[in-house]
Amino acid sequence: MILLKEARQRAENDARMHGYYLHPDPEFLRNLLEGLTRNEDRYGYPSCPCRLASGKFEFDRDILCPCDYRDADLEEFGFCYCALYVRKDVHEGKTSIVPIPERRPMKKQTRAYAKVVETTTEMQPHVPSTESQQPSNIEMKMWYCRQCGYMCFREDPPHVCPICKAKAEIFAEIIITTQVLTPIRQVKE
Repeated sequence: MILLKEARQRAENDARMHGYYLHPDPEFLRNLLEGLTRNEDRYGYPSCPCRLASGKFEFDRDILCPCDYRDADLEEFGFCYCALYVRKDVHEGKTSIVPIPERRPMKKQTRAYAKVVETTTEMQPHVPSTESQQPSNIEMKMWYCRQCGYMCFREDPPHVCPICKAKAEIFAEIIITTQVLTPIRQVKE
């Protein structure tokens, strides 16, 4: 079980490292952190507390907190979608927090909704299964940030590079092709 204190420390460290702050309202912040820990206990990974997760890591990779959309939201609006992370002007009360548009592509949202419909309504904590799981229908690709060299293996490139903050357009897909050589048999005449 993930403790609230651990989730807060992780979020504070990440915010400090990127020059951000956490939401200034202690009660609102606590609710967000509780949602984050609940999701981590439920799914086994810290999915964003403000978005519906599918429960399948490969479907939810883009919404692991901090999500792929956080930096773009902070740059444009001053806070992320759920307002866990905020800029200094928001933290100081100079800019208000208001609802902002969802950046997560509808295709990815739809997969999460479809997955949730398949499951039972009863929420169960995440328990690693020893039985084999159904394979997912996601084509994973290798992506390379042409600016800093960061590499990742996922369906789409990150919205923003976690290392150098380059936009998704800077990423290049790495395609690996292999040739299998077979010996040629000579026919005796």
